[in-house]
Amino acid sequence: MIRVALVDDQEMIRTGLRTIINAHPRLTVVAEAADGLAALDLLDSVQVDVVVMDIRMPGIDGVEATRRIRARPSSEQVRILVLTTFDQDENVLRALQAGADGFFGKGAGPTEITDGILGLHDGDKALSRPAVTALVEHVADRTPVPGDPEISARFEQLTARELEVVKAIVTGLDNAEIAASFFVSPFTVKTHANRAMSKVGARDRAQLVSLAVRAGMRP
Repeated sequence: MIRVALVDDQEMIRTGLRTIINAHPRLTVVAEAADGLAALDLLDSVQVDVVVMDIRMPGIDGVEATRRIRARPSSEQVRILVLTTFDQDENVLRALQAGADGFFGKGAGPTEITDGILGLHDGDKALSRPAVTALVEHVADRTPVPGDPEISARFEQLTARELEVVKAIVTGLDNAEIAASFFVSPFTVKTHANRAMSKVGARDRAQLVSLAVRAGMRP
């Protein structure tokens, strides 16, 4: 069973998330907190696999709470999924730079949320399509076309299929959507994505998107 902690200052949001998460056979909510400082205390006393974290909260916000969690060696294995109504602005980059493993808007549906939690726990990165769009736009605004030759050279190491997967990721498609379009399994897509990340030197899916755009790729 995957143990989930909810961190959000709105009780109604926590109630809705708890209902969605506890309805899944592999997930259970084991703790809740209403602000970032309380979340830090919570992790000292409860064993948690995934934290679902709001950004806008009293005290310290979700970005700072994420940064402090990441600074703790004891929390190295904890995955952090940032969930907020603000999923198309600078918060995307701030959360990812602080160490968040995934990013979803509060408009995400129940299946998208539970799949995101499962994906994070199983080693994937969860980025909503608006989050990918915001990330691409931010990097593209700062990257001249046709892009950085040195970074472009890294992508020349990829196989044709790995490159196709990267381009699909840049458009905001998730593994299941890419798998359906290529008529392969999501596991195969994940394998291609992981190999691509390794070859170009990306630590995660967000950095892969960033490097791809800097190399001149666009949706």
